[in-house]
Amino acid sequence: MTVRVVLADDQPLVRSGLRVLMADHSDLEVVGEAATGAEAVRLVGDLDPDVVVMDIRMPGMDGIEATRLITSGPAATRVLVLTTFDEDEHVYGALRAGASGFVVKDMALDDILAAIRVVAAGDALIAPGVTRRLLADFAGRPAPVPVHSPGPVEGITEREREVLTLVGRGRSNAEIAEDLYITVATAKSHVSRLLTKLGARDRVQLVITAYETGLVTLPR
Repeated sequence: MTVRVVLADDQPLVRSGLRVLMADHSDLEVVGEAATGAEAVRLVGDLDPDVVVMDIRMPGMDGIEATRLITSGPAATRVLVLTTFDEDEHVYGALRAGASGFVVKDMALDDILAAIRVVAAGDALIAPGVTRRLLADFAGRPAPVPVHSPGPVEGITEREREVLTLVGRGRSNAEIAEDLYITVATAKSHVSRLLTKLGARDRVQLVITAYETGLVTLPR
């Protein structure tokens, strides 16, 4: 199956580089390009792509608002945020707006292509190391988001609470299995049940839930 992609970035060089790179891969097809968030939203309505690779900082409507409009609309299009992590303060907002993950502009190009495929397949891309770095970054900012007092999350078991805490800390399924002395298959089952019980779209939303409910506590 060919993954149909829209590239949204106000830098023509970035779009051109990604387009040329994807041209060498038969399973990826660039069907449109946008220089603003508004253009990206319009192209999603016109083209119904599988994935939008979305920059955050664009003139007019930024990538966060565009992501919110795309993910709240009728299209099944998923958004993969493209950012310069060390400088961008809005990655968390993009994830809350419905992005399925993010890639960093200085990542290896093959890793960016792999991320597009992962998101197109319906999964979330939020690498454990990046998760920890992201949450640590926002935990250190003044009042990043409302954080509730730690406590049981409604409707989940104590074991699921433990798993949710580890997901929030950026653990992979294999790491969760090792930490809790369970099999990887069991860890995956717990994550799947958490997605269902908490009405979360993907792993990214589980990370956000763990952070906002206080299950994940990071030093300031």
